[in-house]
Amino acid sequence: MTNKLFVRFFPFLLWFPVQATILRGDLIAGITGGLVLVPKAMAYAQLSGLPLYFGLYTAFVPAILGALWGSSRQLATGPVAIISLMTAAAVTPLAIPFTEDYIGLAMLLTLLVGIIQLGLGVIKLGSLVNFVSHPVILGFMNAAAIIIGLSQLDMLLGIPKGRSDHFLQDVWEMLWFLPQTHLPTLAMSAFAAVLMLTMKKIPLLAKPSVLMAVAVTTLVSYMAGYELKATAKLEEIATPSARQLVKNYDKTAERITQLSTDITALSSKVRKADKAHDARLAAELAYRVDIAELDLRALETENDKRLRRIRQLTFIRDISGQDSRASFLQTGEAGGEKDDGRIWHIKKIAGGEVVMAGGGDVVGKVPAGLPSFRLPSLNLDAILQLFTGALIIALVAFMESISMAKAMAGKSKQRIDPNQELIGQGLANIGGSCFQAYPACGSFTGSAINLQAGAKTGFAMVFNGVFVAVTLLFLTPGLYHLPKAVLAVIILLAVTGLLTPGALKHTWKASRADGIVALVTFVVTLLAAPHLDKGIMVGTALSIGLYLYRTMAPRIAILGRYQDGTLRDLKVNPQLATSPHVTAIRFDGSLYFANVAHFEDAVLAAVADKRQARYLLVVGDGINYLDSSGEEMLHNLVSRLHESGVEAVFSGLKKQILDVMRVTGLFQLIGNDNIFATEEQALAAISQRLGERAEEDGLFVHQ
Repeated sequence: MTNKLFVRFFPFLLWFPVQATILRGDLIAGITGGLVLVPKAMAYAQLSGLPLYFGLYTAFVPAILGALWGSSRQLATGPVAIISLMTAAAVTPLAIPFTEDYIGLAMLLTLLVGIIQLGLGVIKLGSLVNFVSHPVILGFMNAAAIIIGLSQLDMLLGIPKGRSDHFLQDVWEMLWFLPQTHLPTLAMSAFAAVLMLTMKKIPLLAKPSVLMAVAVTTLVSYMAGYELKATAKLEEIATPSARQLVKNYDKTAERITQLSTDITALSSKVRKADKAHDARLAAELAYRVDIAELDLRALETENDKRLRRIRQLTFIRDISGQDSRASFLQTGEAGGEKDDGRIWHIKKIAGGEVVMAGGGDVVGKVPAGLPSFRLPSLNLDAILQLFTGALIIALVAFMESISMAKAMAGKSKQRIDPNQELIGQGLANIGGSCFQAYPACGSFTGSAINLQAGAKTGFAMVFNGVFVAVTLLFLTPGLYHLPKAVLAVIILLAVTGLLTPGALKHTWKASRADGIVALVTFVVTLLAAPHLDKGIMVGTALSIGLYLYRTMAPRIAILGRYQDGTLRDLKVNPQLATSPHVTAIRFDGSLYFANVAHFEDAVLAAVADKRQARYLLVVGDGINYLDSSGEEMLHNLVSRLHESGVEAVFSGLKKQILDVMRVTGLFQLIGNDNIFATEEQALAAISQRLGERAEEDGLFVHQ
């Protein structure tokens, strides 16, 4: 008993004792996976709106905790493209990416995701994820793949792209910047893509292809001086109109920050006033919050317009002056000044300083060392605003994890416990949130590598996490010159596998209703981006709605005798033999409150169409469930039919249906001699009762 309890709380104890050969195989699998994971983790962090090293943090602690407390021994937990994009979608409306506020909210989101997953696992609600149907996930994944690809265009081409509540609008506006494509960035993107695709075709280089491409492009970036940045004061922007535009943007940005702080403080006071039951003060404070939010939205709209204009500005760097610092002139107003031969644009504006970029984007300085312990800041307003996104991320992350775990279990002959996997994923995210990780889940790529490399226990992911830790401790200086365009290529190649038009077509062929669900989810996800949760919520609601609609009006078939003796649907085979004495129908569905009226109407219509018939045969093989509403309807229906001279006969009823009938008295009302195990027995009994009238009846010729 004690051992079972220990194993329940510490499932990794089942790995022991570990043979040296197995441990050696896990070590090789862990290092192999780590080599692929390091660059991909940084690439996925680029999607999430967090500094790139947060991808490594997410590949460290969550990977180890997910392996120790999950049920799958090959599942690799870490950052993935979909969850990274959903993290950005959840946090971006509340804070500016790459800022401290944004980082704090992302950590809080991770904690919420972990708590939701852990809670669902503890109370054994792993099956809850089934409410998000396969067509919903299919439509969502395909739309998300397109969104991910489009979101990397600015990195691939070196052109600016805005972030707003309308992703497709941002992409459309970005296309107007195509003439400003940074050719060195485009060249680096093309070089990285060709390099990776070529090496993937060489068996010996296929697995380390991403890492090798990263190493080569980083070296090329360093040797060619790919990155070029400069920090300038506002007065160093020599063009007056551009300088004023930047100055106004900076001042408004400061005002926006101050207003956001004020709104947070006022919201806190509103909650305190509510607790103190001071309705007057609460109403006054709430009014001030509403006014401040209106001002904030107006300022944000104003600055968004300025930012679009700022992104269109290009400069040359005038180095002809005598001062030690050069000035920047707008390209359209330059008049033969001596410049450095580069086109510059504004990268960042903050605190009276402007970061100018004249080259391509690189990863830059990655803080050396392991992530420090840092508890997420618990703020009720933030929790309420993030909760819906956290719930959607928790479910989607678990679906991705459990589907991969089950696929691998089929090959490794291992039993998967969905609830234990939820607990493992929950603890991974809770632990990760305390060490600056954003939401993680099971990775298809990492898990496949584990399986192919021969991983037998979760030690493979423990070694994987250790490899990431070594990278953080000793190898970060080598990542400085890694071009962000290369990370964009990694993402682009990774998400191509999420595009499955063939699966969408197959779903449409299998079921038009499911095809519509997948298509609607796909379209809504695209149109609602970056609010990806709306696509899943609309798709899930539609999926459940269509299911209810189908069960509200299940198929009711009027039956006739086929030449082989079976009873079949007259609508499909109009030439079937029928009887003037018997109306035979089949009900294909459960009888519950939503469809009892449909069943009753169909039965009464069938009886009315054949007024001379004295028997109604209900073939109930397809009835799996009977609730109180269904029982009440049958009770009244049988009584009404009996009063009108029609005998109700049932065949093929399942045990659970008969049990309900017995305890409610319906069985006695129908009569034991009117309930049969098969339709053949029912027809034989009716034929015997009809006597000579059944001899020439087509429905009984096979009796």
